[in-house]
Amino acid sequence: MTNLTDSRKQLAAYIELLRVGADFGLTAQIRTANPGEDPCRPELVVELAGPDAPLLTERDGELLHAIEHIAAKILRLEPEEHHRIFFDANGFRTRRDAELKRLATSAVLEVRTTSTAYVFPPMMSRERRLLHLELASSGLKTASSGEHFHRSVVLYPDDVNPPAG
Repeated sequence: MTNLTDSRKQLAAYIELLRVGADFGLTAQIRTANPGEDPCRPELVVELAGPDAPLLTERDGELLHAIEHIAAKILRLEPEEHHRIFFDANGFRTRRDAELKRLATSAVLEVRTTSTAYVFPPMMSRERRLLHLELASSGLKTASSGEHFHRSVVLYPDDVNPPAG
């Protein structure tokens, strides 16, 4: 996203299309985030609310994720840049991110205590990325395992190297 003002306008037009064209009862607040020193933090945050916001968070936020993915395509973001935007509905993603961070902390303790690998449940790529970043500070190794909708993060003890590939 070279121009945040243009990106905000494109996102606003996209949300208006969802609101009017798809007849979603949604309001949106688009704000510029300050990623500061962390290049992995979003630059634009879209907070969705309204009577249809609960539809976006059903099935672990599947529709919210899809809307965010389409927004990334509209902004012509490469897959490794999708983290530059963040869509949330009624605080769902913010709560989910906090839950993943707590899960990561528990998994590190369990791996260190038992010396066995911990396999997280399958999750979307954005959540796996967040886990990998969160777990990096533990010094333990991580890898993604599985395919498509069955892909999950595995946290390995100190003395185990993740399989190659």
